[in-house]
Amino acid sequence: MAISTTYSPAEIEEKWYEAWMAAQVFKSTPDERPAYTITIPPPNVTGILHMGHILNNTIQDILIRRKRMQGFNACWVPGTDHASIATEAKVVKMLADQGIAKNDLSREEFLKHAFEWKEKYGGIILSQLRKLGASCDWDRTNFTMNEDYSKEVIQVFCDLYEKGFIYRGYRMVNWDPSAQTAVSDEEVYHKDTDGNLYHVKYPIAGDPDSFVIIATTRPETILADAAVAINPEDERYKHLHGKKVIVPLVNREVPIILDDYVDLEFGTGCLKVTPAHDVNDYEIGQRHELPIINAMNPDGTISEAGELYIGMDRFAVRKQIVRDLKEAGLMEKIEQYRHAVGHSERTDAVIEPRLSEQWFLNMQDISKPALKAVVEGEVNLIPGKFVNTYRHWMENVRDWCLSRQLWWGHRIPAYYIAGTNDHVVAPTDEEALAKAKAKTGNDALTMADLRQDEDVLDTWASSWLWPISVFKGISEPDNPDINYYYPTNDLVTAPEILFFWVARMIIAGYQYRGEKPFNNVYLTGIVRDDKRRKMSKSLGNSPDPLDLIDQYGADSIRVGMLFASPAGNDLLYKEDLIVQGSKFANKIWNAFRLIKGWETTDAPASEKDRLAMAWVAERIEEVKAEIQDHFDKFRISDALMSVYKLIWDDFCSWFLEMIKPPYGEPASQETVDGSIKLFGELLKILHPFMPFITEELWHELKERGEGEFLTVTQMADARPADRAILDQMELIKEVVSGVRNFKAEKQMPKHDPIELFINTKEQPIFEKHSGLLEKLLITSNISFVTEKVDGTGSLRVQAHEFYIPLVGVDLDAEKEKIQKEIEYTEGFLQKVVKKLSNERFVQNAPEQVVGLERKKQADAEAKLEVLKKALTELGA
Repeated sequence: MAISTTYSPAEIEEKWYEAWMAAQVFKSTPDERPAYTITIPPPNVTGILHMGHILNNTIQDILIRRKRMQGFNACWVPGTDHASIATEAKVVKMLADQGIAKNDLSREEFLKHAFEWKEKYGGIILSQLRKLGASCDWDRTNFTMNEDYSKEVIQVFCDLYEKGFIYRGYRMVNWDPSAQTAVSDEEVYHKDTDGNLYHVKYPIAGDPDSFVIIATTRPETILADAAVAINPEDERYKHLHGKKVIVPLVNREVPIILDDYVDLEFGTGCLKVTPAHDVNDYEIGQRHELPIINAMNPDGTISEAGELYIGMDRFAVRKQIVRDLKEAGLMEKIEQYRHAVGHSERTDAVIEPRLSEQWFLNMQDISKPALKAVVEGEVNLIPGKFVNTYRHWMENVRDWCLSRQLWWGHRIPAYYIAGTNDHVVAPTDEEALAKAKAKTGNDALTMADLRQDEDVLDTWASSWLWPISVFKGISEPDNPDINYYYPTNDLVTAPEILFFWVARMIIAGYQYRGEKPFNNVYLTGIVRDDKRRKMSKSLGNSPDPLDLIDQYGADSIRVGMLFASPAGNDLLYKEDLIVQGSKFANKIWNAFRLIKGWETTDAPASEKDRLAMAWVAERIEEVKAEIQDHFDKFRISDALMSVYKLIWDDFCSWFLEMIKPPYGEPASQETVDGSIKLFGELLKILHPFMPFITEELWHELKERGEGEFLTVTQMADARPADRAILDQMELIKEVVSGVRNFKAEKQMPKHDPIELFINTKEQPIFEKHSGLLEKLLITSNISFVTEKVDGTGSLRVQAHEFYIPLVGVDLDAEKEKIQKEIEYTEGFLQKVVKKLSNERFVQNAPEQVVGLERKKQADAEAKLEVLKKALTELGA
């Protein structure tokens, strides 16, 4: 059947993905081959495909497909993360749309709705990845709240608790009032925000006419003030030692305390102390045994402890309290103030520091092996610039707040014993009851006497086990899968989760397997638009990847995204890149159609065809070695460019021109067969990058048996390329390009035959390749000479001189053109020499500026020499 005249990616891509799936070519089970394993960074179960996913998963698929073709047992494990905060928010909204409030449901009823939501929407992103060509072992699809996975998460919590790493403490945490849960330091991002600095008068107790001025950006926290602090060395306030102030509006009398924390140079030198609403204030409060007044409810409204504005939202209170302070004459002034405000990564709500009893993981000792692993290169971060960032974070690591005030997630396995202030930690109700009986000595206890903690674990406290738990490495530590696939090989992820996830996985790996979880961490850049903004739905600057796939095909998107994505550097997305990927696909398609469309003869291949085929064969080996080096160094985009140039320039442009039969004449069957064989080798190299079009053309090359897919065809390692053939052909290409440029400059007809005289000491090389030169240059005759031939122009390539008759060239016009160029260049040179003869310029100008002028002089002198020689050759 004749190959289609146009490349239609939609039908081809769907056809081949279904065929791969039916044949289970992506399935992996342990065997005698070396394993190559990637575990996908599990996207949120709420997620849908975006451009960052396209980049990340394209790179993973390229790595896994290449290893599969190199004989490895390639296993790419897919899955999703339950995403506690994001998913709970989705479910709460869904219920609200149905007129159901979360608080009207029991925990079990809510979780039933949540799992129903997950079953309906949770697999969308994984199905979308198939359209990209992701060659995952879909039978291994995991989910962080699957039963087996959940057991491992709970088992690890219990183990770390027993080892003394996990503890429960009353601490200041980052509170997300929108999700109404604690979030870790790493889940808070700071955004520069325009606000105000409010200078408020605090009357001195017993002296209503005297005040201290205190500046604050959060006047709503005045309701929780417990003291005013000054530095004991501050001479301005010595007279206030031992006195008290009246908290504005609340009229609460609080002490003036002395503390070195107060900066004498900052603001007014007076600091309001609100222990329940600021980390530093809390520490001051602890030192001075101040009362803790929690003036805010979990949802960001004012609590009864605030006394005023009860039930009002914190930002509404900010506006109202400013009005009331002005009315009371207690507002000294208001200044505009730009400062960094903490926001929740999950909901974008402004974070409130909040005192809360939470579960924490002590990170100091457990982190040390993971720090050492990266610093000493046992785990490689690519690019290496991230090592110092990683080291800084790990050397200053804070305890990890593990608990979240949600229902969707892994419920913390802690049980509080009724009638006591004690608790037990255990993986099941039965074990918890047994522990409680042993701890209290009360055998009459029942489950009714135990109350399980209401909180769930931070989502990262499950995904940090991902490379282990997808293979059941915690519950079955010696099973065949974990022993075969772990440690995994490469992790491809984004720099922004280097600490959320990557560092913690390394910690877990050493804690539970005694070794690293992966060898290399390839950190991709962020996909940005042409204004360097991160692509996001909220900005409306991100295209829908599925629309792009429908329009251009998955192969084109894969190539387009990689054209500008070096590791660790941001990718500036332009649709032109995708268009170029589409053009590349069409170029390949049409090249194949051209070869397959030639009429053939049984005549043997010409010498020039054989030389051309030998050259491409060596170029393939050269490029195979080149891209192997790129892959070894994770220069994936460079590897693609090497393949791109091999196919577009060497094969489609040079090679096809070399072997193309004259119009209307047949090609040698030997040449066509050789070209098809070479094309097949190109398809192997290209397949990891563009799996669909290559699979289609692989089956167009010849009839294939069942299971003969390109995606599982073995690709031999590169052999040493023949440098003599490569160097000779590079010389021929350089000569051809030089002659073509010469003809263009002289306005000689492009397709008219020319004579070519060659002055060289290496005549055999050009004799060997004379057929190619004649074909490419449309020469009527090639002669070898030892001196300049009259009536010719000269061209120098490397150590060889070429003379070309100036047939059809208007010599007088050419002379006039060269003479004008000489005059212009002499004038330019004169100006440069004048500038360089100025001693003041030479002595005072920067060295690089003077150096540039000297280079201009040298270039102009060299150009004049060439122009004058050319004029002489024309008989002037």
